[in-house]
Amino acid sequence: MLERLMNIDRRIIFILVALAVIIPTFLKVSFPITVSEPTRQIYTHIDELPPDATVLMAFNYGPSSLAELEPMAAAVLRHCFKRGLRVIGLTLFPDGATLGDEVIKDIAEETGAVNGEDYVYLGYRPGRIQVLLGMGSSIESVFESDYADKPLREIPMMNAIKNYDHIDLVLDLASSSSPAWWITYTNTRYNQQIAAGVTGVMVSELYPYLQTKQLVGLMPGLLGAAEYEKLINAPEKGTAGMSVQSFVHLLIVALVIFGNIAFFIRRRKEQ
Repeated sequence: MLERLMNIDRRIIFILVALAVIIPTFLKVSFPITVSEPTRQIYTHIDELPPDATVLMAFNYGPSSLAELEPMAAAVLRHCFKRGLRVIGLTLFPDGATLGDEVIKDIAEETGAVNGEDYVYLGYRPGRIQVLLGMGSSIESVFESDYADKPLREIPMMNAIKNYDHIDLVLDLASSSSPAWWITYTNTRYNQQIAAGVTGVMVSELYPYLQTKQLVGLMPGLLGAAEYEKLINAPEKGTAGMSVQSFVHLLIVALVIFGNIAFFIRRRKEQ
């Protein structure tokens, strides 16, 4: 029995991991979620904005990090649209253009938000730093049209939004170093309020910006999405993903414990 535990077939482990993912998904089992302060700060900041305020959301992620960052985007969009806030979407990465367009359309349809009145999706323009600096003077000088090639001057919502002076918060949903660009070029130069939602591996390097108040809040990976869903009382992919992830982690811990027990028992018998 000990030898079997010490030399368990990896295919059995793969089957156990698959079951740990499939069973909680179908049973919709969930664990309690405690909201961290950096996530709550983003929620509070958005919740306290006046109804005609504008939030700029940057979808700076690709397919490889979609599972962590799209649930964040969906949760924040639900919050903004339900509060009547205006949303401008864009991306600094070409592979994020379609992803941002899809999620903003899905949540707009769900909440009844109207394109051109409640939200505008600008898409992608090359030259990341030039885009950030150019929007400080004039958004139209960088994005002359939206993602569907409609001129900005023909979009009612954009008549009153010319540059950062008319944007109340920038939320960067990122899988790379783009939050630092927003902080360097828009917070420092234009005093623009910045928040970020990033992949789990990036969180630690951004905490210092919370201390200096250059970030008003920070969502950490899939956990951040689940926390925000709890705050808006709308559990979706983030909450479901965290529950599945927790079951897999428990399985791995159990396998490590059983493996160590078997190892020490065998070593004692050999002595």
